[in-house]
Order: sequence, then structure tokens, then C-alpha cells
Amino acid sequence: MRGIHDADHEADLAVFYDRQAPVRNTRALTPHRVDSREWFIRLLKAEHRHSVFELGCGTGVEGVEFVRAGLHYTGVDLSPESIRLARSHGLDVSVASGRDLPFASSVFPAAWSMSTLLHVPNTRIHDVVRELVRVTSPGAPIAVGLWSGEDCEVLNPEDLEEPRRFFSRRSDETVQRIFGEHGAVEHFRTWPEGAGVESGPGAGNWVQHYQFLVLRTPSPN
Repeated sequence: MRGIHDADHEADLAVFYDRQAPVRNTRALTPHRVDSREWFIRLLKAEHRHSVFELGCGTGVEGVEFVRAGLHYTGVDLSPESIRLARSHGLDVSVASGRDLPFASSVFPAAWSMSTLLHVPNTRIHDVVRELVRVTSPGAPIAVGLWSGEDCEVLNPEDLEEPRRFFSRRSDETVQRIFGEHGAVEHFRTWPEGAGVESGPGAGNWVQHYQFLVLRTPSPN
């Protein structure tokens, strides 16, 4: 059996989320997530940024909200079935990996990625963040949401079918250090894990909270 560190996590995630695609994603609409998205939309409008890119768009639950707010929206996801459903809502989305985004450099004025980069192992996280910075313009805000942890990499114990989801569970200090190597972390806040749809992965096996940050990409010299 292959180990956690040499598994093809992207292929496994695509299989998992293809199965989950027909299930409505209520976690993207929880009060903290809605507040964070509305705050980010206000930031974009205040800075006259009229479009946003989402890494890990899923079935388009939040993409629809960005469009309703008057923003041009582009999204990618590993799951073909999720992309099919997102397109049924009229969204501009495609299947792609965060390791190799199919876009030219500096084409997006902002980016959004919630509960996605926690699936990226530490051996790949800088590659993915570097790609996010590459496709966004200099000085762009990149909003990221993650579930916290004690700097460990695990397969989710609540997933009953194989393949299970991989999680890299990082401390607040580690998250800020990783992203700080790619720009300025100008906003960082957390909120506690709740119950029901406000709960995170792990089925109660993990002590965790949610991390929300904005990385400001480097401005040109």
C-alpha cells in the first residue's frame, strides 16, 4: 500500500469530489464564510478590481455569489463532475490543477481559495502559492481559507470510502510563514469550529479552528 507522502493526492481528491458533487455544499454558505466573502467583495470594489479567480471552485456555490455581486468570475477545480455542475450555473470554469494553472501571468486582479490549499502537501504548497501569485497582478489580494492543525499531514478519518481526503493541517504560525514568503500577509483572523455545517473535517477527532488570510502579492519595484 502506498504511503501518505507518495500518494497521488490530486487524483484521489478528484475521485472523492466527483462523488460528492451532487451533494449541496452548505459549508460555503455558513455565516463566517459569507461574512468573509462579503468583506472581500467590498475590498475588491474599493480597490476597483472587477474580476476574481477561484482555485478550488467546486460546484460553483461561491462563484455564483461573486457573479451576483457584479464581478467577472473564473474558477478551476480538480473534479470534472464539480466543473460540469458549475458550468450548468453559467460559470466560466475548467478542470485544472493549482500546480499548473492554464492562464497567462498577471491576468487576474484578485484570487479566492477556501478550504482547498489544506489538501496540498507541504512538499507542494510553495509551488501552488507561487502559481496563484503568478496568475494574479502585482499588488493583488489573494484570500485563502484553511482548517488549522498541529503541523501534521493525515488522511481524513471521517471519510468512509476510499480514497480518503488528504489534509495538511498547519498551525497559525506555519500558515503565516508559508504565505509570507510570497508577499505580505496583511489580514489574518480565525474563528472557532462550530457544530453541524460549521464543523470542520475530522468528525470530531481534531482540535481545530478556521484560518482566513489575505496575501498581498508583491508590487513591481
